[in-house]
Amino acid sequence: MSLAPYIHAMGRGPGRARNLELAEAGEAMRLILAGQADPHAVGALLMLMRYRGETPAEIAGFVTAVRATLPALPSVDLDWPSYAAGRTRGLPWFLLAARLVAQSGVRVLMHGWNAHQSEGADVRSALGLAGIAQADAVDDVGPLLDRDGIVYLPLECLAPRTMELLRLREVLGLRSCINTVCRVLNPAQAPAAVQGVFHPPYRPLQQAAGDILGQPNLCILKGGGGEFERNPTKDVTLFRLQGGSALETVLPPLLPEARKLADATDAGAADAGARLQDLWTGALEDEFARCVVTGTAAAALIALGHAPDAAGSLANALWTERLYSHPPKRFQGA
Repeated sequence: MSLAPYIHAMGRGPGRARNLELAEAGEAMRLILAGQADPHAVGALLMLMRYRGETPAEIAGFVTAVRATLPALPSVDLDWPSYAAGRTRGLPWFLLAARLVAQSGVRVLMHGWNAHQSEGADVRSALGLAGIAQADAVDDVGPLLDRDGIVYLPLECLAPRTMELLRLREVLGLRSCINTVCRVLNPAQAPAAVQGVFHPPYRPLQQAAGDILGQPNLCILKGGGGEFERNPTKDVTLFRLQGGSALETVLPPLLPEARKLADATDAGAADAGARLQDLWTGALEDEFARCVVTGTAAAALIALGHAPDAAGSLANALWTERLYSHPPKRFQGA
């Protein structure tokens, strides 16, 4: 079978074209991942989906097909994807937030690929400075989780064929739905997940896709450069799933003066990354950067089941105790 029926359904013209149903999207992606689809047809399908606008059913169908090809992973509590391009963001302070959450005893799986990173803001080069180990193979994930409570797994190690599809952006010149698929993927099927988006309309899209996939707890926000990272000087709307129910929760600003996330990076490119380590150790005092970390951690704690009005206090307590939490202290969920 080829992708022709699916391309025909989506490209018939005004009044006759339609989006794919859940099962159709799953079968289309199965053909693609199995290498049974012509490369030209793959590009045509992805660009038609971009033109029409991807739907929750299409994303859920694609995710289901990709999951069927993934290797087994250890159980984790929180899924944290990182797939932003980084052109409009500063340092990846969210890495410290993920580490902070892990020090509460939560097992966190980060996974991703970050293209076109701006100098000083590259996620992978900052992992070590943030105290997060990178797995070089799937077999490394379990031992690193057991040791640290958090690990970063590159997409090329997890799903090389999906990585190839993601990189078609370099050929097509446009983002495709594969970016959304990777964010929604949750490869270990953790009961809680966080997702960042750059364009606000993707929040309800990913929320609805999560609902179709049976994701119990989910928290999505418009974050720095598309990452799950909160600007503490603005209110933020969290698009959530809690026990399978769709919710929207607005968090008020933590600081009064409006600033951009990139404003927390005022050192030269050569030592910018070291600011992550310095903030964690206390060598750097920066209220804005600290609030980026604790505010982002609080949003992740909400995804894990903590009440919104208590998550901020818990994140601040974790920050205060961060240097004295080895082995990590486990906080009970709300």
